[in-house]
Amino acid sequence: MCPPLFYGIEYEINPWMSTERQADHKLAGEQWDGLRAALQSAGASIELMTPVKGLPDLVFTANAAMVYRDRAIVARFKHPQRQGETPLDRAWLEHDGLSVDDPPADLSFEGAGDALFCGDTLYAGYRMRSDAGGHQQIGEMLGVRVLPLELADPYYYHLDTCFCPLSQSEAVYFPGAFDEYGQKVLEANVPTLIPVAADEARSFACNAVVVGKTVVTNAGCPQLHKQLKERGYTPIATPLGEFVKAGGSAKCLTLRLDGEEAAAWKQTAD
Repeated sequence: MCPPLFYGIEYEINPWMSTERQADHKLAGEQWDGLRAALQSAGASIELMTPVKGLPDLVFTANAAMVYRDRAIVARFKHPQRQGETPLDRAWLEHDGLSVDDPPADLSFEGAGDALFCGDTLYAGYRMRSDAGGHQQIGEMLGVRVLPLELADPYYYHLDTCFCPLSQSEAVYFPGAFDEYGQKVLEANVPTLIPVAADEARSFACNAVVVGKTVVTNAGCPQLHKQLKERGYTPIATPLGEFVKAGGSAKCLTLRLDGEEAAAWKQTAD
């Protein structure tokens, strides 16, 4: 995680962002602290990155890279406003002991924002921020199966805004974010899909962090929380509205260092 010391809406690169609707800096700090506390209470260990002035979106560490076992595929951001983050992300990940690789040349790739494992399959969002061809090559690099999913709604510009694996066979998703083909791919390959209503999707219900059987989300997702409880999960709501203004929430503010696939296998290991 990266503290939101320099977080703010300084440019507009997705439909959520408006420089006329600024984040409340004090409240953003309190909300970030609340997320960190919720994750720690669920058993997560948090490592911090140093914030840098002029990089307000560095706080959204999910986009820094995709971590798989002891390897990290670092991001190549589509928008120039975020490209200054990559050298800092690379240095941090290398210092943390990970082997860091670049994505395929000349292709955009925005880390765990668009690359999520459910079981042994890597689900890869493309069109808005990441390129489909790059995902297939990353799959070859890692030796994993890749299923590309075209994102159809600009409000759900990263896969982690509309899809959240819970275990090897379960995931939360917002059907309206995908085209018809993408919906069929998910239905055919994820045994249990939990659909999120449109109003809760707009509260970033799918942008959740899974720690074992605990699922941490933004506030305002009561229907999803009810479904999660019925399936044996412990949902935790923590307000993150100041980050929604920039198009992010719980998952966007974190990067799993034990690997994106760990959301599934850690449950069995524990």
